[in-house]
Amino acid sequence: MDHKISIDLLNKAVADELLSVHQYMYFHFLCEDRGYGPLAGIFKRISITEMIHVEKLAERILFLKGEVIMKLSGPVQYIHEVPEMLKHSRELEQTASDNYNQWAKIASENSDRVTKKLFDSLLAVEEDHEDIFDVEFDNLEKLGDHYMALQAITHSKEAAKGESSD
Repeated sequence: MDHKISIDLLNKAVADELLSVHQYMYFHFLCEDRGYGPLAGIFKRISITEMIHVEKLAERILFLKGEVIMKLSGPVQYIHEVPEMLKHSRELEQTASDNYNQWAKIASENSDRVTKKLFDSLLAVEEDHEDIFDVEFDNLEKLGDHYMALQAITHSKEAAKGESSD
């Protein structure tokens, strides 16, 4: 096994995961500010999951005696419209799935079964995230403005409960 090959692949994954963390937190902030609590919660939860992925990848890099490169694979996109947020998020997850499939194959060819197994486990989670964003986008397409109104009503109900309990 050539550790350098595995470390390079793992650092590419770190860069992609870090971009997702930042992107989803940005979307979380915007949605939370607009009163879209349930959607904001989805973005926040997935961002935290991506942080855990970075940690797992870093642990493997360090085990292989490599340096963890904490660099984003690209810029955060400053998207303000919810449909575009969901489309972009779905695309990020699809790219991650494609990359993990490819990188698992390369890790296997490099006789690094542990890294392959890690990529396979992350792939399953990324596919789940893609499905979540796909369902939310479909809901938005089917319900239109009602989808966002339902999000805002949930926020208003929670805010009213907080005010009445003071």
